Amino acid sequence: MAAAASALCLARRLRPRLACGASRTAYAVCFPVVQLHMTGAAMRVSQEEFEKAKDQLKLLKVDPGNEVKLKLYALFKQATEGPCSSPKPSMLDFVKKAKWDAWNSLGSLSKDNARQKYVDLVLSLVSSEPSSKAKDTTSESKQGYETLQVTTTDNITKIMLNRPDKKNAITTQMYREIIQAVEEAAKDDSVITVVTGNGDYYCSGNDLNNFTNIPSGGIEKMAKDGAVLLEDFVSHFIDFPKPLIAVVNGPAVGISVTLLGLFDIVYATDRATFHTPFSELGQSPEGCSSYMFPKIMGLPKANEMLLFNRKVTAREACTWGLVTEVFPDKTFEKEVWIRLKAYANLPKNSLALSKQLIRGVEKEMLHKVNCQECERLKERWLSDECMNAVLKFFEKKSKL
Repeated sequence: MAAAASALCLARRLRPRLACGASRTAYAVCFPVVQLHMTGAAMRVSQEEFEKAKDQLKLLKVDPGNEVKLKLYALFKQATEGPCSSPKPSMLDFVKKAKWDAWNSLGSLSKDNARQKYVDLVLSLVSSEPSSKAKDTTSESKQGYETLQVTTTDNITKIMLNRPDKKNAITTQMYREIIQAVEEAAKDDSVITVVTGNGDYYCSGNDLNNFTNIPSGGIEKMAKDGAVLLEDFVSHFIDFPKPLIAVVNGPAVGISVTLLGLFDIVYATDRATFHTPFSELGQSPEGCSSYMFPKIMGLPKANEMLLFNRKVTAREACTWGLVTEVFPDKTFEKEVWIRLKAYANLPKNSLALSKQLIRGVEKEMLHKVNCQECERLKERWLSDECMNAVLKFFEKKSKL
């Protein structure tokens, strides 16, 4: 039992801190298949490996993700206690139910086989860890950020979302780091600020695993804290004093789409898509989109996106006014950055003052809308519709 408690504690330490939101990202992890003859001698060795694996798990530097951690938890419980015999938790306790489902899915798998599978899985995770040299290089490029790459060159501050393996899905940590990066960009000597994504996606929206990190205060506190963080996050974009440009390098979902109405220019590759699946997830719009989208594209088009979850292409988004210009994917980066460097040579104060004239008249309204949207979202996060949608999402993921 002490070993089980140790593993559960380890799993909790490994669990990423996540914010409330709605990403539809599904993560697939491949592991080597090892066939072993389970002799008595092998089982004694396997028990030794099992103990070593628990220690190796503590040394992992890269978070393996919630799906893998659930698998580790389930295999550990099966290896130490046998098949699941505990009562099924309440459907509203997402964390306990996810753990129970993972353990119960192992059925009658023997303790010996579970022990071996646990060891194999840990070894595969250890072997896939980046070298210390590569880690040091990555840390330098991130300049103190774990989920972003932030650089300032040629009078341009670039904030790059940097979770490419998770399609740049936004976690609580990422929200806070973006807020910090935006605050610093507002004060530095750069002329313009650019937001883009690393990898194939611009951003897949909020990570739905955010719902698994329920604080001691329960779901109510989680919803309240999430609403406060979101309002602060959006406020930083409303108040940003310099030209703000989105370089949408791939598909965009949720908050990464709704926030675009607060940018001054939006450039997109022709393979980008824009999707706001709020109704599907029992939620409601944010990022001031309930005000900006009807203003930008007209009420009928805004309704299609915000109410009925329509995914639009880059060309459609450009026609509707959400995107400034679309570029061929093959030449996207080259063409866009030539323009951005030219913009960055314009007089800094003139640009900032001109933006103030253009945007300043609506600031009060935008802050009001932001507050109302976050209050509504807080209500939605506590609703049965939202909880059932999130639960359905996790159940779907567990079958992948």
